[in-house]
Amino acid sequence: MPTIIITSPSIITAQGNKPKKIEEYFGRINSKTESVSIAKMKSPAGWVESGQCPEFDEYTVVLKGVLRIKTKNETIFVKEGQAVLISKNEWVQYSSPFDEGAEYIAVCLPAFSPDLVNRDVGEEMYK
Repeated sequence: MPTIIITSPSIITAQGNKPKKIEEYFGRINSKTESVSIAKMKSPAGWVESGQCPEFDEYTVVLKGVLRIKTKNETIFVKEGQAVLISKNEWVQYSSPFDEGAEYIAVCLPAFSPDLVNRDVGEEMYK
């Protein structure tokens, strides 16, 4: 038996150098769920956000385009149909550097919260 039926997502303002659309289906805002968040993201070409060291695991499935994921040790490109897991407490920076941008699903355990993301400040912000 369903316990929560989501009829529409909440639109959330994203951090970054360009507007990115976040549609939260499950999470602290739309469903008042703290254990998990599930959101659809659409980032434009050239979008980049500051680095972060989140206190949650983030599972990402790319639906369209390419998402660049930079860690302390490597840079990977996650393409349409591919997925990646970034473990909690690992420094990471997301961007969509190519012309088509990126569309993807992000699942965070526990749910995303600005208080748990631990974004970089200052010079490291958009490198």
